[in-house]
Amino acid sequence: MTGKNGGLYNENMTIPIISTKLYIPPLRTISVPRSRLTGRLSEGLHRKLTLVSASAGFGKTTLVCEWLAECKRPAAWLSLDEGDNDPIRFLIYLLAALRTIVPNMDEGVFATLQSPQPPPLESMLTALSNEIATYPDPIILVLDDNHVIDSPSIDHALVFLLDNLPPQKHLVIATRKDPRLPIARLHVRDLLTELRVADLRFSYSESAEFLNRAMALNRGHPPALSRRDEPGTELDFVAPGDRIG
Repeated sequence: MTGKNGGLYNENMTIPIISTKLYIPPLRTISVPRSRLTGRLSEGLHRKLTLVSASAGFGKTTLVCEWLAECKRPAAWLSLDEGDNDPIRFLIYLLAALRTIVPNMDEGVFATLQSPQPPPLESMLTALSNEIATYPDPIILVLDDNHVIDSPSIDHALVFLLDNLPPQKHLVIATRKDPRLPIARLHVRDLLTELRVADLRFSYSESAEFLNRAMALNRGHPPALSRRDEPGTELDFVAPGDRIG
């Protein structure tokens, strides 16, 4: 079976691969360019991890997709669901995502994961880390909807992979709640870029452009907005003709 980005998957896997989980979502037809945020994401590529953390509706996935389209770096995408709390399934999907951009990744790692009695998690993570290290080019790996993960074993796996992530490889986690990672330690070592609610809120100009483009509220007149007053703070949307008091 061939993935959208040309990757090949093992059709004999015990755990079948739902290929749409590996597709980078298409950009929306009408969206607001957020260069102030995509710029910060690009500036953080020298670090190991980018964490985009906010509640639903703040455009986390849209932002990451816009950034990937701009930065042109090879990217593997995995949309997580509750079934991925099984560590073996999680690692199989992680490998499948990586194979969309590194199709010749060693089949032996897949075979090990699919064996009736797989080796300890640490051994499998070591094999995966070594396999990632053999690919010399830059890679971005995106884990979307990471808030559905509630497995200490997978938390351990992510910490292991981060600790052993080779240069030019970058992990992005988009989530509604913070993962159980050593965020303070990553900060101290300058290995983490964060975008949170305060960053993701529309600025005044972004809100106006969103209304102009997506809501079609302006018919020859810009929509009226009341500020609270700094960019990045919450805004009141006021229909044209309403009084801003």
